Amino acid sequence: MQKKHSILLVEDEENLQDALRLNFEMEGYEVTSAYDGAEALRAVHNEYFDLIILDVMLPEIDGINVCENIRLFNSEIPILILSAKNNSSDRVIGLQKGADDYLTKPFDLTELLLRVKKLISKSKLISSKEPITEVFSFGKNNINFKALECKTKVGETVALTKKEAMLLKLLIENKNEVVTREKILQAVWGYNVYPTTRTVDNFILSFRKYFEDDSRNPKYFHSIRGIGYKFTYN
Repeated sequence: MQKKHSILLVEDEENLQDALRLNFEMEGYEVTSAYDGAEALRAVHNEYFDLIILDVMLPEIDGINVCENIRLFNSEIPILILSAKNNSSDRVIGLQKGADDYLTKPFDLTELLLRVKKLISKSKLISSKEPITEVFSFGKNNINFKALECKTKVGETVALTKKEAMLLKLLIENKNEVVTREKILQAVWGYNVYPTTRTVDNFILSFRKYFEDDSRNPKYFHSIRGIGYKFTYN
């Protein structure tokens, strides 16, 4: 069964929040509600979402600041701003601060649903990488994804767990790019709510043990503090 796409709906007007949530759920989306800016930021730090719908006029922290804050640690998640402000300068500010789309209130529900569908589809298309071959070699190392095993730097054959193979494949498919912890936990573990970073750190430590000449000064597997992990290979 295909996993439902998840939406964070940030709207403090209860009637509109309830109506939108109902319509999105009828369209097959999984919806998490937030009623102010601070609650929205907590949700984004704790859960994975395929899209954020963000009202501008919010208690605690306004939508523009929420959008700007999210972009400091997550550049990938699509953000659609809903706003009662409909002049062009407000729209420009919203887009400059990191929103992918901007829709003014009152809006047509069908148009909103179409924009949501397009943003999620576009995001999935961009994030899908060219799949790598069943056997991948780098340095003195070799990984056989089909056989779930690898040859280490010293020529030893080591059996890989399915999760290890999935994580290796994800990092290698995105080589020389930072893969966020959120993306890793969603793609490999399939969690919506994240466990601790230690979950991924332990796997990275194993990879260094298998593949690095000096695990303290890694050449291939890097931790990028506060953001994610990177496989470096030219």
